[in-house]
Amino acid sequence: MTPGAAQQVLVNVDVPDLGRAERFYTAALGLTVGRRFGDAGVELLGAAAPIYLLATPAGSPPFSGAAERRRFDRHWTPVHLDFAVPDLDAALARAEAAGARRDLPVQQHAWGRLAVLADPFGHGFCLLQFEGAGYDAIATGG
Repeated sequence: MTPGAAQQVLVNVDVPDLGRAERFYTAALGLTVGRRFGDAGVELLGAAAPIYLLATPAGSPPFSGAAERRRFDRHWTPVHLDFAVPDLDAALARAEAAGARRDLPVQQHAWGRLAVLADPFGHGFCLLQFEGAGYDAIATGG
């Protein structure tokens, strides 16, 4: 990598049903299909970073020697996707109509509004609508 150059970030989401995941993410978030990788994956475009849906069976190990196996009921991970949207209510309605489950009531913060959801495969994600100064309203330094 060239010093000072930005690294490209790729987001990978393991899903047990590639077709269902594609339908959810295109309907819920307005993403579009880029490339297809046979039965192994689909590239979704329209976010700041490409999102790759990877066909991964439930019960498979996430890495060699893993004690736990992949599961796709509602689960928690410290890494999740946040989507900044211009109209939270409209984005939330689209996401729920496509099969998202709302985990909490919509929250109001100094920086804007937040909806906490799960996709049909148990992955948590958030919809954010920045208001006013956005995160600058709570920033304490740089």
